[in-house]
Amino acid sequence: MHPHPAQQSGQSGQPGRPERPGQSAQARNPGRPDRAAPALLALSLGYFTLGTSSLAVVGLGSPIGRDLHTGPGSVGVLVSVFALSFALAAPFAPALLGRLDRRAALLVGLALLTAGGVLGALAPSYGVLAVSRVVAGLGGAVFGPASSAVGSLIVPEERRSRALATVFAGMTVAAVAGVPLSSYLGEAVGWRWALAAVAGASLLALALVAALVPAVPAGEPPTAAAYRAVLAAPGASATVLTTLFCMAAQFTVYGVAGAYLAARFGLGPGAVTGVLFAFGAVGVLGNACGVRLSARLGGAVTVTVTLAGLAAAFAGLLASPRGPAGALLLFAVWAFFGQLYQAPQQARLIALRPDQRGVLLALNASMLYVGISLGSLLAGSLLSVLGARALPAVGLAALAFAGLSHLASVRGPVRRRPGAAVTVQSRTA
Repeated sequence: MHPHPAQQSGQSGQPGRPERPGQSAQARNPGRPDRAAPALLALSLGYFTLGTSSLAVVGLGSPIGRDLHTGPGSVGVLVSVFALSFALAAPFAPALLGRLDRRAALLVGLALLTAGGVLGALAPSYGVLAVSRVVAGLGGAVFGPASSAVGSLIVPEERRSRALATVFAGMTVAAVAGVPLSSYLGEAVGWRWALAAVAGASLLALALVAALVPAVPAGEPPTAAAYRAVLAAPGASATVLTTLFCMAAQFTVYGVAGAYLAARFGLGPGAVTGVLFAFGAVGVLGNACGVRLSARLGGAVTVTVTLAGLAAAFAGLLASPRGPAGALLLFAVWAFFGQLYQAPQQARLIALRPDQRGVLLALNASMLYVGISLGSLLAGSLLSVLGARALPAVGLAALAFAGLSHLASVRGPVRRRPGAAVTVQSRTA
């Protein structure tokens, strides 16, 4: 469901500053594209492990609760901890690791993801499991932006869009297969083995990145002044707030999706896995349609359609009878409209300040993860208090705030002409 900052940082992958001449490893040797292909696949595997790590616990609420004696809503807090760690660390990671070349930053990020997975698999208590999510979130914050930069810099400029699509394909696969597979493994062999499998994939990605990705010099880190300048631009704050509220709305339910589907619709483990798989698959379709719809109708109209579709899906979740049919249909509608959002919103931000697209999109990504954290925290806290049936109502309230923020941004200068295309690759939750 949620794109990472690297997915939103433009082609350079470095907020605020253009890459220095001569930084592209492949551009210095454009006749050897075969050397870049294995490196891009290694980065794609890294993105798969990042995406799966971030949301693997979504379908593991029941087995974690049984083993660690916590309520089903506690998984929402685990999602929130990862997202908040990512959101807080991502803007500072380039500055803190500025002296490291980007391949070294990739290895640091994957090492933290691996360590977080291992610690989670061995966690003797819920508190230690939460700490493992902090470690993994920090790893994601380091790996995401660095992988975007490296993916765009190891190929000639004319191949950057294709290279980034290859890198971000790992996130799409995580959405379609990683999360439901984690849910299946959690019930089949235990949640600890599910987290261990994710850690193993992260370790494999680390080894492949070390072996296949060339060294790429570090870029110029973004400055605080650059962030302040773009936030002062008319419409910018309202646009990124729309992202925060939109993601918070969705994660009031998705943050505890496994427990919600079991409690609200009476689904067993197999049916929960099936619904989550369908959610990811339909989300891929929604992302593809979002790119085209944004080009034809403009970003503002497409975001409006997105928010209306999400509201309809959440209203349906409130009214639907129990059973798998309603759950499958409504989660599919939700996934489609939820993934429509990303392409037009990114296009609108780029149109607002093309010269500072990286900074704006990094801020948008941080707000995205703040929204995920807030929504998941609400989901975990309210599930046992209000019950599963009430969670979509909380999501609808957050969508109302998203609508107000979007209206404020539309009244400002954040607009997009129909027909102006933008290339976006997305993730799904």
